[in-house]
Amino acid sequence: MPQTQSAQKQPSITMIALRKYLWVGLTAARSNLAYPLEVASRFIFLTVILFIFLKLWQVTYGETGAQRLGGFTLQQMIWYLAMTEAITLSGTGVADEVDNDVRTGALAVQLIRPMSYPLYRFGSAMGERLVRWLMNVAVGGVIATAFVGFMPSLVEGLALCLLAVPLAFTLDFLIYFVVGLGAFWMEETSGLRLLVSRFTMIAGGMLIPLDLFPDSWQPILHALPFASIVYGPARLFAAPDLAFLGELLVKQGLFTLLLIGAVAWLYRRGVARIHANGG
Repeated sequence: MPQTQSAQKQPSITMIALRKYLWVGLTAARSNLAYPLEVASRFIFLTVILFIFLKLWQVTYGETGAQRLGGFTLQQMIWYLAMTEAITLSGTGVADEVDNDVRTGALAVQLIRPMSYPLYRFGSAMGERLVRWLMNVAVGGVIATAFVGFMPSLVEGLALCLLAVPLAFTLDFLIYFVVGLGAFWMEETSGLRLLVSRFTMIAGGMLIPLDLFPDSWQPILHALPFASIVYGPARLFAAPDLAFLGELLVKQGLFTLLLIGAVAWLYRRGVARIHANGG
C-alpha cells in the first residue's frame, strides 16, 4: 500500500514541477508584451533589412536570368529571409545571463531555490523567445507580402515550421547555455558568444540558403547544429516538404540529446567548483 500511494503521488509532484517552470516562461512572455515601442522598432528594422535583401536578390535573379536559385523563386527567397530574420532576432541573452550569474556569485543564490537553474533559464528563455518570434513572424509576413506578394503555401509552410521551431529554439538555448557555463573556466566568454552568433548567421543559413553554398561545403554545413536552428525551419516555411521535416526533426533530436549531455556534465563540474570554494 505505501508503494501504491507514493506511485500515485509521483505524477502530482511532476506536474507541480512542470507548472513551476511553465509559470517562469509565462512571466517572461508577459514581460515582453509590455513594450509596444519594441514592436514598432522591430517593424522598422525588419522593413529596412528585407528591403535591402529584396534589392540584392532582384539584381541576382535578374543578372543570372534564373527563375530559381537553390530551388527558391524570388518570392520564396524573400519569405525564407523573413523567417531567418524572425528566428535570429528573437534570440535571448541567455549566455550573457549565465556568465553574469557565475561571475557575480548569483548562481550560488539560485542553487538555494527549489528549482533547477538550467530549467529555470530554459523556461524563461523559451517564454521570452516564443513571444518575440511570433511578433517577428507577423511583422515579417506583412513586409514580405507588401514586397513580393502573398505566398500560396504560407499556411502549410507555417504549420511545418511550427513543428520544427521548438527544437530549434531548444538547440540554440543549449548552445548558448554551454557558452555561458564557460565562465567557470574562462576569464571572458564574449568571444565565444560572438563566434557562435557568426556561425549561426553564416553556417546557419541566415543570410544565404545553404543550397547556394558550394557543393563541397554543403555536407559539412548540414552536419552542424546551426543549420537545424535557422536554415531548417526557414526552408520548411518557404518550401514545405514533409520528407525534409522528418530528416530535420531527427537531426534536431540527436543534437538536443548531445547538448543536454554536455550541459549536464559542464554544469555539474561548475557547481562542484562553487562548493569546493565554499560557495
